[in-house]
Amino acid sequence: MTTAPRQQRRITQRRIAELAGVSQSTVSLVVNGKADALTRIPADTRERVLQVLREAEYVADPAARRLAGVGNRLVGVFTYEPAFPSASRDFYAALLTGIESQAEQLGYDLLMFTSAPVVDGRRSLFHPNNRLRLADGCLLLGLEMDGADLERLLASGFPFVAVGRREARDVPYVAADYVAGTADLVARAWDLGHRRFAMLRRDSSGESVVDRHRGFVSELARRAPSGSATVLDRATDGEDLAADWQALRASGASVAFVESPGHALAIHALAHREGVRVPEDLSIVTLADPSHTSEGQVDLTRLSPPRTQLGAEAVALLGRILDPTEIVPDDDLRLTLPCSIVAGSTLASPPTPSEKESR
Repeated sequence: MTTAPRQQRRITQRRIAELAGVSQSTVSLVVNGKADALTRIPADTRERVLQVLREAEYVADPAARRLAGVGNRLVGVFTYEPAFPSASRDFYAALLTGIESQAEQLGYDLLMFTSAPVVDGRRSLFHPNNRLRLADGCLLLGLEMDGADLERLLASGFPFVAVGRREARDVPYVAADYVAGTADLVARAWDLGHRRFAMLRRDSSGESVVDRHRGFVSELARRAPSGSATVLDRATDGEDLAADWQALRASGASVAFVESPGHALAIHALAHREGVRVPEDLSIVTLADPSHTSEGQVDLTRLSPPRTQLGAEAVALLGRILDPTEIVPDDDLRLTLPCSIVAGSTLASPPTPSEKESR
């Protein structure tokens, strides 16, 4: 008969103190990296404790270190929406790449908060299961964030940085400049001769959605103060593709700004089936990068947010906030990065009247 192996006991600070021949309070000072350990404890004593700690492979309890006011070199990542399903892969994959790279450079480990359940597609930041304070600070990711959550987090003094612009006052964030980027694309379409613009935008109050819409509306208002250039401005979840297509064609738009790349690709495919040529008959522009590209996929004209850089800069900002030797100026707590434009192949000059008649 075999017997189960004995579970190895977790070594305690008391046991470390016995092995090193010092008091438990001395071990605590050394473990937690307190300044007193450098001034009150002789170097040889400190080294003796450290040697015992190394031999015992002792790992300080992260919660205890947080309570003691000492960092764990842990950065939390909280996503309001699930990060790994294919539907959200385009949004999160590049962000997480930048987060991982910068965390490695700064010597931080990442802690993904997943214990709070997803209800109706969203997690609650203050769910009882969420162990937020195990980390020194946290990055918040998501299309929509609860303003009350952000205000509560600010009031608690817990360090955090949001990825994406946030309306809530005093929230530190790193964001993409969707307003200027979208306005730039509108200007390019206008300069090509388009005068009938349509927008199919997400049905969301998220700041990134609001900013894209603002860039679209403001640039067209500048170009056509009468408002005559906007022939369709439709909020849609993209589920009723036939209704979106019908509204688009009825508007007579020569160029469609479709916020979601997946939605834009579906509109492009439907146009092809209906015999509408892109971009000869209808130009299509999207306001983000597709989740992944494959051979033969349409090269959409698009706005390309710097998502990898967003993730890296968010970690860098959080690192500055966590650094006890640095006071971060208010102007540095809200960083906006420019988007780039990918020319693609779906934006061209609108058809002339004679070309329309020949069709």
